[in-house]
Amino acid sequence: MIKDFAAIDFETANGHRSSVCSVGIIIVRNGVMTDKFYQLIKPEPNYYSWFCQEVHGLGHEDTDDAETFPTVWAKVAPLIEGLPLVAHNKMFDEGCLREVMQVYQMDWPGYKFYCTLQASRRKLRYLENHQLHTVAEACGYCLENHHHALADAEACAAIAIKLGL
Repeated sequence: MIKDFAAIDFETANGHRSSVCSVGIIIVRNGVMTDKFYQLIKPEPNYYSWFCQEVHGLGHEDTDDAETFPTVWAKVAPLIEGLPLVAHNKMFDEGCLREVMQVYQMDWPGYKFYCTLQASRRKLRYLENHQLHTVAEACGYCLENHHHALADAEACAAIAIKLGL
């Protein structure tokens, strides 16, 4: 059971995982949410697909003046230093992080990822599905702003705490 971790969620502008357009992070210390971080990011490649805009509601008007990923990550890295990362569907969020770091030729620092989706499939087999909002509700957390990176990161943190990840 991990008690100290950073729950992370990315939203993307299009079908490229490198196109992160927002990041939300919740820091958990001793099983308690202690800090949060949210920022819009100018995506790379910088275009929005209709589908992604429908999912999270972000578009050029939100991110054209936003900082690029390396600038944002310079703020994030000290917050999460030494912490494992937790995501709901780590394949997506870890993939986003790896791909955007590759685009900007940044070194992969060896982050350890845990997955609340996988944990929920093992521990909450009775659920009709294991989507973030369904699992959050089963864990007693009300996710009100689904597909907002900070709200999703907070739901992920609540799930990880409840399931004793």
